[in-house]
Amino acid sequence: MLRGANSMYKREGHKQRCVGMDEDAAAARESVELVFQMSNILETGLDRHTLSVLIALCDLALNPEALAAVVKELRKDPPSTSPTNSC
Repeated sequence: MLRGANSMYKREGHKQRCVGMDEDAAAARESVELVFQMSNILETGLDRHTLSVLIALCDLALNPEALAAVVKELRKDPPSTSPTNSC
């Protein structure tokens, strides 16, 4: 009987963790949406995916100014569409 009670507790604990994760995911989506709206106002041209990657990198303690410099540099030199390997 104790075994059944433990497994029920684990399931309830898992359910509680899922609810918390759902709330975290909703908050993250809301944050990305807000940043996307600000990005549009500032006419940055960045899409939601790019913004979410940049936010994640900032969350990992990367320097936001350095990330901005990388984005600017990548925009200056767009990737070529032709293959670079000519065999």
